[in-house]
Amino acid sequence: MPHTRTLPARSVLGDVALWGVLAAATGYGFRDAGTASPVWDLLLPLSVLAVAVPLSRRRPGTAVVLVNGLCALGMADSATPANAHVLSLAALSCLLGVRVTAARRPLLLLAGCLAVDLATCAVLRAQAVWWFYALTMLPAALLLPWLAGRHWRGRRELVREGWRLARSLEERQHLVAERARLTERADIAADMHDSLGHALSLVALRAGALELSPDLTDRDRTDLAELRGTIADAVEQLRETVAVLHDPPGTETGAGLPVNDTVEDLLARAVASGVPVRWEQRGTASTLSPLVERGLYRVVQEALTNAVKHAPASAIQVRIIHEAARTRVSVVNAAPPADGPAHAAAGPASGVGRRGLTGLRERVTVLGGSLWSGPYRDGFHVTAVLPHQATARLRTSAPEPGTAPPTQARTPGRHTESAVPSQTVPPQALNTDAVTPESAKRLASVRSAARRRSVAAFAAPVVAAAFFVPAAVYLAWQLTTSVLPPSRFDELTTGRPRAELAPLLPARAYPYPPDHARSAPRPSGTRCEFYRSGRDLLGEVDLYRLCWSGDTLVTKDTVPASRP
Repeated sequence: MPHTRTLPARSVLGDVALWGVLAAATGYGFRDAGTASPVWDLLLPLSVLAVAVPLSRRRPGTAVVLVNGLCALGMADSATPANAHVLSLAALSCLLGVRVTAARRPLLLLAGCLAVDLATCAVLRAQAVWWFYALTMLPAALLLPWLAGRHWRGRRELVREGWRLARSLEERQHLVAERARLTERADIAADMHDSLGHALSLVALRAGALELSPDLTDRDRTDLAELRGTIADAVEQLRETVAVLHDPPGTETGAGLPVNDTVEDLLARAVASGVPVRWEQRGTASTLSPLVERGLYRVVQEALTNAVKHAPASAIQVRIIHEAARTRVSVVNAAPPADGPAHAAAGPASGVGRRGLTGLRERVTVLGGSLWSGPYRDGFHVTAVLPHQATARLRTSAPEPGTAPPTQARTPGRHTESAVPSQTVPPQALNTDAVTPESAKRLASVRSAARRRSVAAFAAPVVAAAFFVPAAVYLAWQLTTSVLPPSRFDELTTGRPRAELAPLLPARAYPYPPDHARSAPRPSGTRCEFYRSGRDLLGEVDLYRLCWSGDTLVTKDTVPASRP
């Protein structure tokens, strides 16, 4: 069964509403026409609109051509070329700009419509007012609404592209944040390899020493050899597993952290580097698992790195409180002094590339703890609670309580690191230095297209005015300089030579007399000139006809404005 494309009810209702508005305007113009024909001036335009309005969805150019044909036929009216079809032409031209992306074909189509209108004036030998109408009103109804429609389309595309880019960036932020969390988990596996591998190596060494004991039987030595081999295989398998979990070579990970480094060593190096750190420790720590010790180390290290980076020369307070089953660590930095440096180089704790608070929060959460961060008394604080024994738990997508909102403020003494991974991801992950992001390219393209449409919207009327205004001025000059006032017409006497009558005549004759004036009977062997009887530029006025035989005025008469 062939697939047929159907329009939604909303589109059908929109077409019916548009046809109703244009039909009402056509009916209003027909009522004011007076001597209009019901078939040609009412039924035919309504039928054409009934076809053009729905056709404008698939072929808007064809719809414009149909309605422009109505405007061209309207110029055959002997009374006035103006009619209500201009409103329909402007509406469909606007839809042409909204529904067609390209500009060349619509411009060629609009130029073709204008050429048809001018050719109609030439074929009908229309008067000057008809030409003025074809050179001003019809181009304005074709061009200006089309530009308005293109501008509206451009704004809609810009908004739609902006929302699409926002969704794309949001998805990218989630992906990069997830990468940071996975990388942190790989670092946790590396730490486990360092601690557990060390313990297993000691067990293997102890088993090797027991093999040399003289009190053992051959069977016992065989069992110990198998045990030592099994432990060695386990260490090798653990190493291979961690190597698979790690990032490719060249990326920044935490595997380079010193294994036996302690928080005390870290703080001592910071003080030796000139960082104003004060720290205190309360309580006695029970036996901590190696992963918890590494997590505690990482919290202090990351907090010191951020403080030195975002609030240089500010005082830093580190407090470690050991409780019965958990340890609380808090790092608070104050606002930097007003005369302090604007920024600082990498601090003593930043020897290894970090992934920021996103990765740190992942590590603490995996260990069964909690982490808070955010502004605190014009400074910034990072607080973590870690259990003495790691208890893994699932991480939810919701932020931890007390976590700073996902924005970044870089005011003196205050720094926040958002969930947006621009501050927490290694440069290699984004590769922004090597390749321009696709989102930036698309946004630049949309902005460039919108800028071109805006320039065209302002330039096109200026160019049109540069063409139409001189034409209108020239036409007005022709009409006003061919006026023969009635008082002077009465002073003209037949039988007098042109030289005597020259002071009473205008500078030039009227060059656009209608056909019925040209075809009026005249004395044989004479040539006739026409002059306008008034200065009305838009309305029709009676014409004065002066017929000359040689240089002598033979006859003078008045030609009515409309055909008798």
